[in-house]
Amino acid sequence: MKIWVDADACPVPVREILFRAAQRIQVECILVANTALRVPPGPWVKMLQVPAGFDVADNEIVKRVQSGDLVVTSDIPLAAEILAHQAHALSPRGERYHSSTIKSLLSMRDLMDTLRASGIQSGGQNSYSQTDRKAFADQLDKILQQNV
Repeated sequence: MKIWVDADACPVPVREILFRAAQRIQVECILVANTALRVPPGPWVKMLQVPAGFDVADNEIVKRVQSGDLVVTSDIPLAAEILAHQAHALSPRGERYHSSTIKSLLSMRDLMDTLRASGIQSGGQNSYSQTDRKAFADQLDKILQQNV
C-alpha cells in the first residue's frame, strides 16, 4: 500500500498527520502537486512535482495508483476514478468515499457548480477545524489498520 496525496489544496495539518503515520507504519506517502512542498527527511515521504495545469496532479495520481492504495483528496471526480481502480479514497475532512455513494456525491457537486455558475452564492466550505482533523486521523487509522 502507498498513500497518494492530492497535495495542492491539502491542509497542512493533514499533511503532518500523514507524515507521522507514514513514518510510524513505514508506508510510502507521496505528495503530488504542481508546486514544491516541504517534506520531512527520510525514506517514507516523497514529493512528486508535476507541471502546472488543469488536473495534471490528478491525472498523475490516477496513472500511478494501484489497487489497495490510499488517495487523500477533496476532489470528488478524482475520488471516483480512484474507487474505479479498487483503491481507497479519503477526504481531508475524514469523509471516506465509497463506490455505493460516489455517484450521488458527483451529482451534488455538479448541481452546486451549476448553481454557482448561475450566480447563486453557496457560501463555500467552513474553515478546517479540530473536528475535521480528528475525523481525518480516525479514518486514516481505520484504513491503515485494515490494509497494512
